[in-house]
This record gives sequence, structure tokens and C-alpha cells, in this order.
Amino acid sequence: MSELAIDARGLDKGFGSGETRTRALDGVSMQARFGQMLLIVGPSGSGKTTLLSVISGILRPDAGSVSIDGVDLWSLGKDRIAEFRLHRIGFVFQDYHLFPRLSTAENVAIPLILKRLPWDQAMRAACAQLEVVGLGNRARMPPAKLSGGEQQRVAIARALAPSPKLLIADEPTGNLDTETGRQIADLLFSKQAERGMTLVLVTHDPALAARCSRQVAMRSGEIVSGAAPAATVSEAVPA
Repeated sequence: MSELAIDARGLDKGFGSGETRTRALDGVSMQARFGQMLLIVGPSGSGKTTLLSVISGILRPDAGSVSIDGVDLWSLGKDRIAEFRLHRIGFVFQDYHLFPRLSTAENVAIPLILKRLPWDQAMRAACAQLEVVGLGNRARMPPAKLSGGEQQRVAIARALAPSPKLLIADEPTGNLDTETGRQIADLLFSKQAERGMTLVLVTHDPALAARCSRQVAMRSGEIVSGAAPAATVSEAVPA
């Protein structure tokens, strides 16, 4: 087993071409140890979401490498990256990304079905996971019948269902009111403590940020402080 949960080195990523090309990541290197609660902060457009997408195997970098638990993620083929992500990485999107035509339980069961768990077992496990996040009575409802906070809890249940070692959350409370955001934060951190996962967050929520053990600051596609796993950064970054 690797000493590091995440070891990202020299990441470059750009969008567009020619004079309109934008460099979202500019030589970014970052490490995180197992069990850390890591916060990534920075102004809008600083590259935070791009970095999350690259380290989670969603978006391929133009240059650089990402190792997750010692596995060189981007050296794998497309199918093997998807398989690796399915077993090791959970991702909570700001906008939930739930399938509207599926029930709540079916949405949570998706990663378990992809892991080839029989349908009945996957659905039982999904319903049990919904109980964990306080939505056991919503299992048969479609996402459209749920509040924003409930949809975010479904998204968290889906990310937790395959028992990932790394949980990544992009503005998990960004669309929620203060009280619902606090409940979501409590849920995320209780599951992190219970399972010993590495938790990586992007958030502008100061209450959520205050609960992270380490902070990495980004600006203009670069990490400006907190890249090393032993570092703790207390300075605030302009929103």
C-alpha cells in the first residue's frame, strides 16, 4: 500500500485553443495522506473543480500524473479507470446528478449494479444506505419529489454505497440553506470518521471549511499554499 492516498504531480489542463485557450491547471502538484480531511479553496475560476475532476479520474490532464493509493490512474485504459473509480473513489456533485426517471433507491444502487451485484442485493443495500442518510422512507420516490437537501443526501448515499477509500465533494452545500447545509456537513464528516476515508472538499461554506484538518489554496490554476501533506494552512482565500 502507498503511503499517500493522493499523489498528484505536475498537472496541466487547458480548455479551448489558440488565443482563446484557458489554462485551468498550471503545473499543479498536491499530496494527501489516508484519512485526511482536505479542503481546497480559491476564487471562482481558480481551477478547483478541474483539479477534483482530474484526481478523481473524470477529466484527463494534458500533462502530469495522479496516483491514488499507489496506482498511476492516468496510465490505465479508459475501462480500467472507470473500474478503478467505481471501487475506490466516491464523487458528490454540487448539482446532485441524479437520474430523474429512476427512483431514489435505484439511483443509489447504480454503482453497486455496475460492480455486478445482483439486482435484489443492490436494491437492499441501496435502501440500507438511504436509511443511513435518513431517507429510508423516500426509497421509491423519484428525485423530483425530494427537496434539495434530500437530493444531496441521495447523492452522498450513492457515493458511499460502494465503500470508497476516497470521497470527493464539490460544493456539497452550495445549493442548500444554512441548516440543511449543516446537516449535510454532519453527515459527510461522521461518515469520514466512521470509515476512515480520505475526504477532499471544495466549498465556500465557512462552517464546513472550519471542520477540515488541512487546507490547500488555489489561484489562477496554481496551488499557492498547502500542497504538502504535512502542511496546515489557516489563511483565508478571497471568495
